[in-house]
Amino acid sequence: MFDIRSINLGKDITAEDIAEDLEFLDDWEERYRYIIDLGKQLPALPDELKTEDRFVRGCQSQVWLETDYDSDADTLYMAVDSDALIVKGLAAIVLSALNRRTPQAIHDYDMDAFFDRIDLLSHLSPTRGNGLRAMVARIKHQAETLAA
Repeated sequence: MFDIRSINLGKDITAEDIAEDLEFLDDWEERYRYIIDLGKQLPALPDELKTEDRFVRGCQSQVWLETDYDSDADTLYMAVDSDALIVKGLAAIVLSALNRRTPQAIHDYDMDAFFDRIDLLSHLSPTRGNGLRAMVARIKHQAETLAA
């Protein structure tokens, strides 16, 4: 059985950890390999969860987002899957910043500033960058709905 609440990158890799790791790597070829490796750590969504209502529009690749809200803990849990390894890696970066947070913390987190810090968007194709923004927008929309 798929347990969305157990999804973690490695041993709780944070966005800060990822930023530091990327800053340590010398070139973008190494950084892409690192990002792909992050994506390989994410479990695949079961086929029954790859439905139209979970499909993220605006992505070049196929992307599905599953969420689960624990109202007692005020925590939003997420799982993302894609048919492209690099996109799964990009999803892992997003999850490192937003998964297992309160809806308010997700709303308040400045993903654009984080992407600027790691210089990510300038190294992605425009369509890949738009897809990444669509994924973040979908997560933030769900968090805002829960926070309301």
